[in-house]
Amino acid sequence: MSETGAPRRPPVARVLAAALALQVVIGALLVLGDLEPGRLALPGLGPDAPRLSEPVSPGDQRRRFRPDRDLPATRPARDPGALPPRLALTPIEGATYRLEGAIAAGDAGRIIERLAEVSPRPDWLVLQSPGGAVDEALALGRHLRRAGIGTRILAGEYCHSACPWLFAGGAAREAGPDAILGVHQHYFGKNVMLPAAFAVEDIQTGQGMLMAYLDEMGIDPLVMRHALVTPPDEIYVLLPAELRAYGFITEGG
Repeated sequence: MSETGAPRRPPVARVLAAALALQVVIGALLVLGDLEPGRLALPGLGPDAPRLSEPVSPGDQRRRFRPDRDLPATRPARDPGALPPRLALTPIEGATYRLEGAIAAGDAGRIIERLAEVSPRPDWLVLQSPGGAVDEALALGRHLRRAGIGTRILAGEYCHSACPWLFAGGAAREAGPDAILGVHQHYFGKNVMLPAAFAVEDIQTGQGMLMAYLDEMGIDPLVMRHALVTPPDEIYVLLPAELRAYGFITEGG
């Protein structure tokens, strides 16, 4: 008995109570993670992929996706520093331009207008992006195909998440031997505050639209099998042989 007269709880009961409390906390965290997909990571739970800075080999292609901290293992051909928060178009030489930065809402229309304004008319866009809005990437990719503009990724530079779908829109497509293209799961819903159960329709519709786009661009939609099993906080790095097999690289690229 305790001094208050209440029966003293045995150690086992206290341990079970603590375990129950921990489960309640974890459950609450999972609910929060459900409300904002991809924004919650519970440390120590589940396998942890290597960092993106570690070399990639066949069968070992999933890496942590933290573009603000982890750069590819290969030394970049040109260190871009901090990429802009939305796509920026800058001239390189002649009819070749750089298109770099995150893909944000409204970027497709804005960049299409810029492409029409610059002189000389662009023949090639050199891409480098951590990804972003999938629908913007698809809209801009379709424009590049219609306009006959090619896409390139240089050795040591990277194109992740929604960026490979933009790259796929190029009329011709080239990638350096150490260029890094990576894919993973996307969230297609517009209201991130809805629980995941209510976002299923948005997700399935978005995946269907993406697969139709890939087929339209001449890319094997089977590449989606890698994206669909790679969580948003990781990236699946496509090896050169896969880039060719799925049709990302055109003849001579």
